[in-house]
Amino acid sequence: MKRLIACALLTLNAGALPQPHADMLSDKDKARVSEFQQREADWRNGAVVYQIMVDRFAPSARLDAKRALYAAPRKLRPWSENPAKGPYLEKDHIWSHEVDYWGGDLASLRGKLDYVQQLGADVVYLNPIFESLSNHKYDASDYHKVDPVYGTREDLKQLAGDLHARHMKLVLDGVFNHMGRRSPMVKSHPDFFKSRNGQPIGWMDVENLPELDLESQPVRDYVYARPDSVVQSYLRNEDIDGWRLDVAFDLGFQRLRELTEAAHAAKPDSLTIGEIWNYPEEWHPSVDGVMNMHSRAIVLKMLNGGLPGPLAAQMWDTMVGEAGYEHLLKAWLVLDNHDTERLAHALPQAWQQKIARVLQFTLPGSPCLYYGSELGMSGGEDPENRAPMRWEQATDANPTLQLHRQLIQLRKASPALRFGDFRRLHSQTAFAFLRRTLSARDTRIIVANPTDHALQEYLQVRDSKMQDVTPMTDALGSDTKTTVFAGCIDLQLAPHQVVILQPDTAAYPKGYQRYDRLP
Repeated sequence: MKRLIACALLTLNAGALPQPHADMLSDKDKARVSEFQQREADWRNGAVVYQIMVDRFAPSARLDAKRALYAAPRKLRPWSENPAKGPYLEKDHIWSHEVDYWGGDLASLRGKLDYVQQLGADVVYLNPIFESLSNHKYDASDYHKVDPVYGTREDLKQLAGDLHARHMKLVLDGVFNHMGRRSPMVKSHPDFFKSRNGQPIGWMDVENLPELDLESQPVRDYVYARPDSVVQSYLRNEDIDGWRLDVAFDLGFQRLRELTEAAHAAKPDSLTIGEIWNYPEEWHPSVDGVMNMHSRAIVLKMLNGGLPGPLAAQMWDTMVGEAGYEHLLKAWLVLDNHDTERLAHALPQAWQQKIARVLQFTLPGSPCLYYGSELGMSGGEDPENRAPMRWEQATDANPTLQLHRQLIQLRKASPALRFGDFRRLHSQTAFAFLRRTLSARDTRIIVANPTDHALQEYLQVRDSKMQDVTPMTDALGSDTKTTVFAGCIDLQLAPHQVVILQPDTAAYPKGYQRYDRLP
């Protein structure tokens, strides 16, 4: 009865929360202060990443002046048109949709940075921009040149400067496993490439993508080992902040480690992210983080009905324990990108997309948004997933955009969601976990019901600082409420509902505050 009375009396207080003092910390917490400070200071932990294909992001203002750059077999398409598969061009050894262009460039991208910043992104990640025939540019002919359809290295440097002035970072796509068959290096340096019976070996046996021989020291010097190498020169000269490494699993542990060390030598706080579809264990410290495609597979399987929520959470918990937490904080949480169906295509129901996005922005790691998906753009596999940005959908009336803005702001306001610890919560039906730092005020409990029936769960709140009779409300704005009793909560969720529960630690109306002596 006393608990019920206390719960009834507790109300919101608009006053500021008390600031924790060192003497409020337990000995265990004191030992962890430095760890949390280091996590918070490292921009790579929990950053919001925004992925852009330069050709498809913003129409160029100088399109007429550069039309000659789109000579055959390239073809310039109208911005309103969607990409579609085309025939194989025997003469050019490339598919026609690989040389369809829409005309975006670095200058037009710079003109849209207000949008990207206001969305809440911390990092801009660009698909490859190296000189090459294709629109995707994974077939580089010269790493040291930006393709003229996009601009120059000076344009790239100006973009980096613009982003840094906005306290944002720039990451480039490094395609260092293979180049394009049109590269002059194929003839001038044939020993730079793997071969069999005198013929270059193509990545996945694609003749247009001859593989580099990274067992050769001159190749390693060219790609990453020397100060004037590709990897180091962009970090030093254009002041970029990191590399996303294409097909990093093909480079292997040793070469990735060498590349990462070279990048850190050029810029100590730079980021290397590996495109690694494998289980994430063991890939750190060869890379700072992986693109966490394993997490994507778990989330999508659950939301398509193929994996129970508690098992999906248990799989995530196992990954956290085995892959290393500092690694996973830097790993990119990807739900869609240029290699996958867009989320709205893979998960057609609105509730599926909402749960997926809430998990993306609350699980440990760096959420990576693929341009236009925050608007609800759809599209199947390549090339359908690479449509031009639909700027007409970027309005305050777009509920999908509003959800993304809300989630990004909730994340930025919560240290626990950016770099806090992860604890799975035992559940019979739901995908449930909490994130926490040293203060219970910042604890967030995330519970997702992926089923088509309502659930009632009794959940253990695995945070010893969460005081009894603390009310919990949904940061997403629903009327779902619960109260902590003896370290547990009773929770009811509707079918397909997801909540981010946050504690109300305000004082009682007459001043009593049970969190006074806790951090």
